[in-house]
Amino acid sequence: MVFAYFLGMCSYLAISKTLKNGVGMGLAVIFVLTITVPLNYLIDTYLLTDGALIWLGPEYEELNLSFLSLIMFIAVIASMVQLVEMIIEKFSPALYGSLGIFLPLIAVNCAILGGSLFMQIKNFSGVSEAAVYGFGSGIGWFLAIVAIAAIREKIAYSNVPAPLRGLGITFIITG
Repeated sequence: MVFAYFLGMCSYLAISKTLKNGVGMGLAVIFVLTITVPLNYLIDTYLLTDGALIWLGPEYEELNLSFLSLIMFIAVIASMVQLVEMIIEKFSPALYGSLGIFLPLIAVNCAILGGSLFMQIKNFSGVSEAAVYGFGSGIGWFLAIVAIAAIREKIAYSNVPAPLRGLGITFIITG
C-alpha cells in the first residue's frame, strides 16, 4: 500500500529514522490490520450492507446502513489502536516513548483504513480471506518501513549533499 497507493506515508517517513522504531511501528501495523480487516468485514457483511439485517426479521431486509461504514471502520481501528498502545506502554516503555505521537496516529493512518476499504471493494467471500488480506497488507507495510529504516541508517554515514539530507533523500529513495 505504501508504494502502490502511497497510503501511510506520514508515519512511514516519520518513524523510519531508526530500524528499531521501524520494526516496532511495523509490528503494531501488522497487528492492527490483521485484527481490524476481518472485524470490519464482519461488521460490513452482517450489519452494514444492503439486506444484511435480514437476520433481525423481514422488515429489516430493505435497510441499508452502508453509509455508516467509514465511521464504523474508524471506530474499530481506533479501539484496536488503543489496545495496541496500552500493550506497548506496558511491555516496552522505551518503544512507547520513541514512537511518541505516531502510535496513536495509527488510528488515522490511511494505510490501516485503506486496508478495510479495499477489503470492502474486493468483495471477499469470507472472514478468513479478509484476515489473510489484512495480515498480508500489514506484512507489506512492515517490509516497506523496515527497508527504508535500514537504508536511512546506512545513509546517515554517507556523504549526501546538504540540501538532500534527511527527508529529501528519503523521498528520492521511496520513489
